[in-house]
This record gives sequence, structure tokens and C-alpha cells, in this order.
Amino acid sequence: MKSALKTIALAAALGLSAISGAAAEPVRVGFAAEPYPPFASPDASGNWEGWEVDFMKAMCAEAKLDCVITALAYDGLIPALTSNKIDMIVASMSITAARQQTIDFSDKYYNTLPAIIGPKDVKFEPTPEGLAGKTLGVQAASIHQAYADKYFAPAGATIKEYQTQDEAINDLAAGRVDAVQADSIPLSEHVKTEQGACCELKGTVKADPAILGQGVGVGLRKGDTALKDKVNAAIRAIRGNGTYDTFSKKYFDFDLYGE
Repeated sequence: MKSALKTIALAAALGLSAISGAAAEPVRVGFAAEPYPPFASPDASGNWEGWEVDFMKAMCAEAKLDCVITALAYDGLIPALTSNKIDMIVASMSITAARQQTIDFSDKYYNTLPAIIGPKDVKFEPTPEGLAGKTLGVQAASIHQAYADKYFAPAGATIKEYQTQDEAINDLAAGRVDAVQADSIPLSEHVKTEQGACCELKGTVKADPAILGQGVGVGLRKGDTALKDKVNAAIRAIRGNGTYDTFSKKYFDFDLYGE
């Protein structure tokens, strides 16, 4: 898996995902170096595609920023931002109080609840009681890990952490974990695939804004107010002029932005 991440990161570094804008200097945009459909996935040539890629293109074009994707391991995104290796994060990162101690965020650009999937022939609810005695796969350094540690581990679930969401999904298919928690949209898409045919959506988890946050935002360095202002203005603009709705309709038949 590490070699796969290095391959994807190299492809991104070679400029295969460069987004040309009308601005003066490049902005390095951190993406998680793993498939996360329908939000972001690299194709065979290393070019990134998906809803979040379209969002980034629209946002950067509106803000007149020359954005270039830099693909990194998910748990390395915040360290890369704070060490000035990237300039922003666009990787379905939820705005949480814990993360705001280290980085800043733009206004939200979408908002969904986490969900849990498991085998069709094993019935259980996505609750602490329902997961008692089961092994739950989550991505490390994610809100899903934090949520599982707070609610499911104390009730008797075993929490297994993975570097990528794909690894958790693969272990579910292989029967090495009993369930996986992640964002409801990618999980809903996964159970429609051949690999995901074994499983079903058990439901969304109970909301906890303190852990799950107030939606997904662009991660930014603290003190980078000029870039934050540009990003927020661009988000408001594409939401207002119909651009956001236009590219969203290619992927979803509901309002991804949420309340």
C-alpha cells in the first residue's frame, strides 16, 4: 500500500492534476492519496477526478488561484500544511474543534453524516449496543476513529485502525472485520459495487457535532487570512451563481451542502 501511495503521489507531483487559473502563484492543494469515490480518485494516468476535484477546480477558478494537487497519506495532510509543504487541504476533512487547535478552516462546502456498513446476513444496528462484541474498521486520524473510540469501544467493540479507507473495506470483504464506519456517501456507493455486494448500509450514526464537526471545510494554515478570505468568497460565489449545483448534479440527486 505504501508503494501505491508513493506512485500516486509521484503522479500528482509530475503535474498530472494541475489546474490552471488566472492567478500569479501556484497553490499546493493537499488531497488524500487514496481512492475516495465519488469525491476523488486517480485514473490510470494519475489524473484526479470526482466531485471534490470539480469543487476544487470551480473554487480555484473563482478565486483566481493556480491550484496543483499534491497527494499525501491522509494522516500526513495536517503536518504537511503546518510545515508549509502544502497550502490548503481539500480532502473531505470535517471542521472539528480538535483540528481547529492546529489549523484553520474555510466555511463548509458540504455536510453529511457517517454511516456503518456490514454483511447482509448479519443484522445489527449502528449503535453502541449493536456493535458490542464486533470489530469495527475505521481510518486512522479520522473523525470516524474519534467517534468509534468514544461510543463503540466503551460498549465492547474492538476498533481496528487502517491507514486508508480502502484497507478497511478490503478487510470487511475478507471477513477480517465485522463492520466499517465512514462517510455515508462513499459507503452508499460502495455497496452498489461488485466488491460491496456482500454488504449493506446499516444506517447513519447518532450525530455528535463535537466529534463529527460542522461539515467539511478547506483546511488552511492559521494566520493565512488572505487565502482564507479568497476561498470563502469563492465558495459563496459558486454556491450563489449555480456552479456548485451544476457539477454536483453529475454525482448526486440531493443537496450535498446540507443545513
